[in-house]
Amino acid sequence: MRRKFSTFAGATRRPCERAGEVNETAGPPPWRRHLQRYLDHLSVERGLAANTVEAYARDLERLGRWLAEQGGSDLMAADPPALAAHLRSLRRRGLAPRSVARTLSSIRGFYAQMVAEGERGDDPAVNLLPPRLLQQLPKVLSERQVAALLAAPDIATPLGLRDKAMVELLYATGLRVSELVGLSLPQLRLDAGFLVAFGKGSKERIVPVGEAAEHWLERYFSEVRLGLVAGRHAKVFANRFGKPLSRQGLWKNLRNYGRQVGISDLSPHVLRHSFATHLLEHGADLRSVQAMLGHANVSTTQIYTHIHQRRLKSLYDSHHPRA
Repeated sequence: MRRKFSTFAGATRRPCERAGEVNETAGPPPWRRHLQRYLDHLSVERGLAANTVEAYARDLERLGRWLAEQGGSDLMAADPPALAAHLRSLRRRGLAPRSVARTLSSIRGFYAQMVAEGERGDDPAVNLLPPRLLQQLPKVLSERQVAALLAAPDIATPLGLRDKAMVELLYATGLRVSELVGLSLPQLRLDAGFLVAFGKGSKERIVPVGEAAEHWLERYFSEVRLGLVAGRHAKVFANRFGKPLSRQGLWKNLRNYGRQVGISDLSPHVLRHSFATHLLEHGADLRSVQAMLGHANVSTTQIYTHIHQRRLKSLYDSHHPRA
């Protein structure tokens, strides 16, 4: 059963008190109760990932505090000018356009739900405009860089062999970091050449696993994992103490290998971008890449066609005698 988000327990105010004055004996104000119910709706009924629900909670709680600071308004009474002013304040504070856009998405979702439940007769967020986002194409490694990265771990050591299997699997499948560290043994179907991934909202998808990744996983299982984990859990990858590998541990190891081979700011998502781009460059169709990445909408996957086109243009400019 999914957990309920009790982000606001104990945060109470008197109806007439000023922002910042807290009365521990009063119950939570109505807007907080509505917000808590909305977060539970996102988690339980819509099945959104915990990290996504927590991001919505931070965005809307920040809006609630800002409204109180501006003169005692709250989420349930906010009007369009107040919401627009909040978004402008975030931009003035230097919040990235993408973060402001996510905040707007949080606000829109909350008020749409309030209207659907009959808690408000109007939707004050319906005409809010998102910040202009410059389309920044994600960082992608060349195939030569990927080859250097895959060769970086020292397979003569147990942890090096683990990391070799881990990096090979990341590049072979395009898994998100949360999907990789959460991967458990029952999700692997190596005899059939695929694994079962659980993406955002716990959506299940089938992802092929190439022969190279299968080979290094099998070596990791036979030579390292059994002695490292000793049957304590079913997660595929473990740290030096035998506990499940954390997101932070994965990021740290990957960045270290990136520095070894001259790749700055390497992240698991860079390997995910590289996986998708290289598939398209070698003839995969967009719908297949969408399915393997677990994108709900093909428009999300289309950014990789832009990367592919840019790389083709760069290749042409570098090598054609009349470019």
